[in-house]
Amino acid sequence: MTDIQLVLCSFPDLPQARQIGTRLVEKQLAACVNLVPAVESIFRWQGEVSSDSEVLAVFKTSAERYPDLERELRRHHPYDVPEVVALPVERGSGPYLEWVCAETRS
Repeated sequence: MTDIQLVLCSFPDLPQARQIGTRLVEKQLAACVNLVPAVESIFRWQGEVSSDSEVLAVFKTSAERYPDLERELRRHHPYDVPEVVALPVERGSGPYLEWVCAETRS
């Protein structure tokens, strides 16, 4: 197991995802963010089933920086309850994982 985490977060549109993603990379809370547009989300909210087109952001960060990344996401995200799901990376390319750690060093 590594100290790298993938963090999934959905956004209502590409400009907001890009703005927040850029901010988190600039603050070295994420080494990289992939933006996947045109994701269809089906969910239950306030007792009703809904669906929306969203943008999925995949953040690469270190376990050390995750708490700060989550705090910044929740602070700037437009949703009342943003999706913030962290998944541990068990294996990966050594040089890539080292780069993620170096870019997110506090």
